[in-house]
Amino acid sequence: MKDDKPKRFLGIPYDWRSPSMARIKERSWNPNDRRVFTPKMLGWGYSINFYELGRRLGIIRRPDQSP
Repeated sequence: MKDDKPKRFLGIPYDWRSPSMARIKERSWNPNDRRVFTPKMLGWGYSINFYELGRRLGIIRRPDQSP
């Protein structure tokens, strides 16, 4: 089993592998991850989980939430 956890340098995550569609979706639109800032898909730093950002701003509701 390969390690899918991003490596860190000076506490900042990095990943130099070519991004797959699954990793792009996992890091930029992931309803199961409560973090707004996720490890970058390619390179050094952070990406934004737009689902969680929208949820916190009240633009997106989780399916189990009532209006």
